[in-house]
Amino acid sequence: MIDIGDKLPDFTLATDGGGSVSASGLKGKIVVLYFYPKDDTPGCTKEACAFRDNLPDFSKLDCVVLGVSRDDGASHDAFKSKFSLNFPLLSDADGKLCEAFGVWKLRSMYGKEFMGVERSTFLIDGTGTVRKSWRKVNVDGHIDEVLKEVQALKG
Repeated sequence: MIDIGDKLPDFTLATDGGGSVSASGLKGKIVVLYFYPKDDTPGCTKEACAFRDNLPDFSKLDCVVLGVSRDDGASHDAFKSKFSLNFPLLSDADGKLCEAFGVWKLRSMYGKEFMGVERSTFLIDGTGTVRKSWRKVNVDGHIDEVLKEVQALKG
């Protein structure tokens, strides 16, 4: 399971709009990689909109924000359009990146157990090293915490 001090694994994932993002294309950039359970659900929408609203602050620090879920490109396109999201959404359809980061977990809701993405965020430095991780994220106040860590990383 990838965590603090580990290198970002090699990957290429499809994005909304038919593009793609690869680990090699992120070299030299500070990256906030956040995993979320499902497009257009209450908590995921709140988190995505918070990143959207704060993206100028992240951009000023030369930080790239990337959202990752197992949803497909069409779902990402609709979610992005509906909420005017201004950063890429990556589709981890086969779940390999989710598994690598240890966010694909047995979850329960309303008494039912199922496999799903545990809301988690990772801060990756320009060398591709994970510098900070947040697991089992509570959306309230989370973006402020992440932004402070990015600011600290920039020095």
